[in-house]
Amino acid sequence: MILYGGSGHAKVIFDCLDARGITVLGVFDDNPNLRTFQNMPFLGAYNPQVLDKEKVIIAIGNNRIRQTLSQRITHSFGTVVHPSAEVSRFVKGIGEGSVIFHRAVVQADTYVGEHCIINTASSVDHDCILEDFVHISPNATLCGGVRVGKGTHIGASATVIPGVHIGEWCVIGAGAVVTQDIPDFSVAVGVPARVIRSIGNTGTKE
Repeated sequence: MILYGGSGHAKVIFDCLDARGITVLGVFDDNPNLRTFQNMPFLGAYNPQVLDKEKVIIAIGNNRIRQTLSQRITHSFGTVVHPSAEVSRFVKGIGEGSVIFHRAVVQADTYVGEHCIINTASSVDHDCILEDFVHISPNATLCGGVRVGKGTHIGASATVIPGVHIGEWCVIGAGAVVTQDIPDFSVAVGVPARVIRSIGNTGTKE
């Protein structure tokens, strides 16, 4: 496996891979000042010809950056689930490039899209749908039947009640309690969560 991005987020992905006995062969990073990362070989800026038979995980927490990089990387993408995570064998699917961290829970009939992050000790209950490039932050809880649109970031310790639909490219603040649907491109905070502003369509809806 190869990591793209020498960040704190990459350290956790490395730990997950190590716990699975998967060797990380190196790290791509476009930062010209980075020369080493976690004692792994530094591969420099992305080069499609370097270790081209190996899989890559984009080890960057920012959803839009992951989306942008995924469109230019020609390597195949890997996935990783930490051994301490509880992932139902009845999950409908986990898309390529996605990562599930320590003590996270993903329940039956949930679908996790591509390049998603299910972060430490978060909980995704039954029948949820997470579209591509979603990030569920540490200790966040999605109750059953929640749908989270493409590129949305659910903040740390936020809670989403059953059946709620959160749109694309939203930001749900840390500790928020989402009790009603949230439209695309919204920032919502508080208990109960209220939309405080729109962040605009700064990307294309695909």
